Amino acid sequence: MIDLPGGAYALREPVTWPTQGAPVTGRVGYAAAHVVADPLGDNTPGSPAAVDWDATLRFRRHLWSYGLRVADAMDTAQRNAGLDWAATKELIARGARAARDFGDPATLLACGAGTDHAPGAAGLAAVTAAYAEQIDTVQSAGAQVIVMASRELARVANGPGDYHQVYGKLLGLAERPVILHWLGEMFDPMLAGYWGSADVPAATDSLLELIHAHAPMVDGVKVSLLDEEHEVRLRAALPGGVRLYTGDDFNYPSLIKSGSHALLGVFAAIAPAAAAALRVLDAAESGGQADRDRLLADYDQILAPTVPLSRKIFEPPTYHYKTGIVFLAWLNGHQDAFAMVNGAQSARSLRHLTEVFRLADQAGLLADPELAVRRMRALLAVNGQ
Repeated sequence: MIDLPGGAYALREPVTWPTQGAPVTGRVGYAAAHVVADPLGDNTPGSPAAVDWDATLRFRRHLWSYGLRVADAMDTAQRNAGLDWAATKELIARGARAARDFGDPATLLACGAGTDHAPGAAGLAAVTAAYAEQIDTVQSAGAQVIVMASRELARVANGPGDYHQVYGKLLGLAERPVILHWLGEMFDPMLAGYWGSADVPAATDSLLELIHAHAPMVDGVKVSLLDEEHEVRLRAALPGGVRLYTGDDFNYPSLIKSGSHALLGVFAAIAPAAAAALRVLDAAESGGQADRDRLLADYDQILAPTVPLSRKIFEPPTYHYKTGIVFLAWLNGHQDAFAMVNGAQSARSLRHLTEVFRLADQAGLLADPELAVRRMRALLAVNGQ
């Protein structure tokens, strides 16, 4: 029992989730991981990121232990929001070394390559060169490349042809198929009009033209537009062998069940449930009809309680979702302090975090309820509650 703003709250019985289960084979599931800030470092807004590397890597091992893959150095890790390029390079190198304890980094780890180290890049050639430097960093570490959406390209491009020119050159640099990245403006307003048009159908046609022209070098595309119907249509229009990685943190259960793979920030927060659900889906798709119906019902039952939690974490302004991800990592003992680079722990209100606590408990995702209650009480106390 804990006194929360609005009244006393009784926690449910804790859930024990299995680790080290059979590898997931039917769907690819990436959890986009955050970085753990050094609580004694200077992480005031605008300062270079001070990272607790031991805790950061420990969290990635936690995700791998459930059989999930890790998507790193992306927006969940606060790219373009406090994680500078020097820290990003170190994150990629350290993550790839840690992944080798679990298998092949090229399979287990995908890292974002972008242009954030070159703000104000003057023209397409400069943007391409900035991308190329980061792609080389990821490939040299042995990880898979995610070509992140670029604020600089969005700024200098004059239409779909400019996107195709830049991406065509980048795909020519890739040593193995890459994951493309379409991050909607609800996650980053500076990416409005990506792929050369503010009209989503026109932008989709531009993206599809690019993918069809370079399909052998495209593993998949990660789409974060929070539009389920659009994602289903786009998925159906992709060339054979090119995956659609859902980045829809509102509608992921139905999208994964109907055929999307996953590259989700919320998977880091719900890793035990996400891995269990993907394994159940594997079993459903490999069994007979009677087993399939039962197992699909189990899949729904596992993920349904996580959806209200995810929708709360990702509520507008959506780009502040990282605060909720880090808050849950702290509640669950993955880091010693509720601290973030760029001081981003202050981006959500106490009432918001209180609701995240309650919804995480209802989803069975507080690993140690006693620890979570102690930490929640400490947060309430420091805020005068």
